[in-house]
Amino acid sequence: MKKSAINLSFAFLGGLVLLFIVAPLLGMVFSTPLSTLFSTAQETEVQQSIWLTIWISMASTLVFSILAIPLAYLLARYSFPLKNMVLGIIDLPIVIPHSAAGIALLGFISRDTVIGKAAGAFGFNLIGSPVAIALAMAFVSIPFLINAAREGFASVPVRLEKAALNLGASPARVFFTISLPLAWRSIVTGLVMMFARGMSEFGAVVIVAYHPMVAPVLIFDRFNAFGLKYARPAALLFILVSLVVFITIRLLAVKRKKDA
Repeated sequence: MKKSAINLSFAFLGGLVLLFIVAPLLGMVFSTPLSTLFSTAQETEVQQSIWLTIWISMASTLVFSILAIPLAYLLARYSFPLKNMVLGIIDLPIVIPHSAAGIALLGFISRDTVIGKAAGAFGFNLIGSPVAIALAMAFVSIPFLINAAREGFASVPVRLEKAALNLGASPARVFFTISLPLAWRSIVTGLVMMFARGMSEFGAVVIVAYHPMVAPVLIFDRFNAFGLKYARPAALLFILVSLVVFITIRLLAVKRKKDA
């Protein structure tokens, strides 16, 4: 009886958490007429904003994964001085205010910095560009990929890698044929989390690039200028598009796993 009672208590508490998550979303759905949602979806500004958000987040995820995945492997396989400090630095973008992250990035890529001057020499201003948006998205989201990939590599038995090395395989071949395939599920999870976090970023993005507007900035701009009634349809549409994108990515990942 005690076990049953505590399970019921946990189920009740869990139900409250789920209600807390679902209730605001359902309220948004029921408060937005379909006609308003369809008319918002037909607006060129909204379409461009959502598309800009998706492709920049995807591009930043793919580009920075080239750097993040090898780092995750090193963190999973080797101990070295100040490793805990490195792990703390990786988690830092999660805990600092994202507006502060945007200010830090602004000082990193502004026109009077080395990077800003280098870009200016080619006639390119980073501030207010898709590159600035990608950097802001990657800055706040890359810890999710590194941590997930590190856990995936850590779960790969070291004896398999050592056996392959003893049989004459090069470290690169061991990584690409053993470590990476066995940790792939965790890496995909990290990629999805990084992509999702990048899409939802507002605080850092709005400081380095108010224009062109990604979806979170567009929603804020409409709310700030016209109020909740005008901003709600755009917010709901972005949520629906995000759900479709994430479900598609998950299905593709599951299919790849089954094929493997």
